[in-house]
Amino acid sequence: MATAIDAADLVPAASARGRGGLWRYILVRLLLIIPTVFILVTVVFLLMRITGDPITAALGGRLPPAQLKQRIHDAGYDRPLIVQYLDYLGGVLHGDFGTTLTDHQQVTHVLVQYGSATLELACYALIVAFLIGIPFGLIAAYKRDRWQDAVLRIGAILGYATPIFFLGLVLKLVFSVWLGVLPVQGRASTSIELELQAMPNPSGIYIIDAIRLGDPDAVGDVLWHAILPALALGILTAGIFLRLVRTNVIGTLGAQYVTSGRSRGVSEYRLLTRHAYRPALIPIVTVIGLQIAILLSGAVLTETTFEWKGIGFMLNQYLQARDFVAVQGIVIMIAVIVAVTNFIVDVIAALIDPRVRY
Repeated sequence: MATAIDAADLVPAASARGRGGLWRYILVRLLLIIPTVFILVTVVFLLMRITGDPITAALGGRLPPAQLKQRIHDAGYDRPLIVQYLDYLGGVLHGDFGTTLTDHQQVTHVLVQYGSATLELACYALIVAFLIGIPFGLIAAYKRDRWQDAVLRIGAILGYATPIFFLGLVLKLVFSVWLGVLPVQGRASTSIELELQAMPNPSGIYIIDAIRLGDPDAVGDVLWHAILPALALGILTAGIFLRLVRTNVIGTLGAQYVTSGRSRGVSEYRLLTRHAYRPALIPIVTVIGLQIAILLSGAVLTETTFEWKGIGFMLNQYLQARDFVAVQGIVIMIAVIVAVTNFIVDVIAALIDPRVRY
């Protein structure tokens, strides 16, 4: 009896240690965001200064030397580099990323105005990646070492090896030019876009605004315009998901509990979809943070190819204009988003699989 009581007493203690381990894990991951962002801000700042000050990079050769020198002095770019860095770091800590040189907007305003479009595209691309990568990964695992598996693996390799801009151009050529069934560019038709922008307090996410508008035609138009950009960006991640699911499902199918279920007469379909499927999703959750970084970097090419006016599209515009103040602010904000996303994914992974905490 004493032994049973002692064992029962151990359960709350073990549970408390588990909770303590989880909170300690979350705290450590949260604190790691600070040096990560600090290093990224420093690296981006120094890289932007390799070619000189931003005003000379953007306006050099288009202004008389005296006027250019005055602009540089007014902006404070003739001060020592360490003073400029500390001043910029102080602004970042207060949410001030500077003012663009080409259109004189606050960088934070640019991020708010165009960030919703990139967020919407990233969500569409993730949906495409899940719809393609997970089912086909299951099929590849179930048909292991057969021709179906070989075809799917080759498709996955092509998916994440093909340049996004090339895939986007091919999709436009096939579905927009040859077949004429999908729009070639933009987030919505001109009339729908004007209607959405005229709404009171628009979110900037067209699908949400179209639903709020209560117009089925607007919802359909927004989704219709999103198909090609979402495919171009989502296929890249779908290939990675397919390989991950295949590898992990194959490993899970060889586990002892699956073998025991098979010996009891459980069907292969049930073993695959009910027992081997869920454990195989854990690695996908852990790499979603990395995929967010890939999606945001891929958004630059995707948005430029399809004229999807988001952060990636604007980053390309500012790069062409050599507006390094805007480029610096956008790159830093993207880095912050990636760091925070990785933190959230780490927490979710720890909640799903306690082994991650140790």
